[in-house]
Amino acid sequence: MSNRSSPTGDGAPLARRSHPLRRLWCMASLAVIGLLSSCASGGSHCESPYAGSSQFKGCTFQNMPNPDAKASASGWQIWTRFLFAAKVDTVPVDPIPVQALTREQLDALDNQANHIVRIGHSSHLLKLRGKYWLIDPVFGQRASPFSFIGPKRFHAPPMALEALPPIEGLILSHDHYDHLDVPTIDYLAQRVTRYFVPLGVKRRLVDMGVPPERVAEFDWWQAAAHDGVQLTATPAQHFSGRTLNDRDRTLWASWVIQSGPQRIYYSGDSGYFAGFRQIGERFGGFDLALMENGAYNAYWPSVHMTPEESVRAFEDLRGKVLYSVHNSTFDLAFHTWHEPLDRIAALAKEKNLALATPEIGEVLTIGRPRVNRLWWEGLR
Repeated sequence: MSNRSSPTGDGAPLARRSHPLRRLWCMASLAVIGLLSSCASGGSHCESPYAGSSQFKGCTFQNMPNPDAKASASGWQIWTRFLFAAKVDTVPVDPIPVQALTREQLDALDNQANHIVRIGHSSHLLKLRGKYWLIDPVFGQRASPFSFIGPKRFHAPPMALEALPPIEGLILSHDHYDHLDVPTIDYLAQRVTRYFVPLGVKRRLVDMGVPPERVAEFDWWQAAAHDGVQLTATPAQHFSGRTLNDRDRTLWASWVIQSGPQRIYYSGDSGYFAGFRQIGERFGGFDLALMENGAYNAYWPSVHMTPEESVRAFEDLRGKVLYSVHNSTFDLAFHTWHEPLDRIAALAKEKNLALATPEIGEVLTIGRPRVNRLWWEGLR
């Protein structure tokens, strides 16, 4: 593992210490994202179209019972840390490598195979046997409700929104700003054939201009087929909300995507829980598992996984290839920007797991041999 910084007298690299104003800006957006909200709102009973869901209780959605879930710090403790603790090496100094992608390159990919392209963070473009899909697309400059403050992209997307091919399906895991991006949906609203979202997220999309008849909502374990692709919304251990007073008013989910004989799993955002083993048992394993690996912290251990937990979840899922997501694009926690990649690469080597850490814009064809490169090594 390379040494990416020169220590100052207090043990922190001077160049990468966060400016107090920048931290305050980040706090403003993170508060709205909901990361720092400590409790759900709502009473014991309410009228809701989602009252029939097993996940909907007391006017909000709930996680599966998990006696092993670790307790999070209080909202006050998290706020205080974000405001006053130094953030070191959380934003790269050197440019993140990006492989520019053209429509011609995409169209040239084998129409009988399944391909996945990393857009950044948890955003991916899929070509599933000739048809194009998106997962949690974020092409905007910031993971924030504001255009002028909040976590800013480390790199440009590998292709512009305007250059995307026609999109057959768009899959969302939940409504946080680093997964549901207003500028992206504003552009795509009328340009996607079908949207697949957890319960409650349809209203978000309709408010952004998406025609309601194009949106299908799913509870956990509900499934549907569209244009030859089988989709199932599966459990995750997380939360939702886009303001300080709407926490858990929409559901969150992971997803199973089957195209031809191949199965893809996408974790969305999740803490580690027994649901991963249940999903693995029900579906019998996955050719590729896109696993959350980033934005974890001991202050919120139940809603984001450490790299070690991501590997454990991958093993529970019976995955063949572990594909690391939710990193390398936004500064959303306190670990260094490269730590999730360093740790998961070391774990994969130790356990002899097939690891995929593609560059931004790199195409991975499922089931075909590839050489995985640790592209971040040596970057500051």
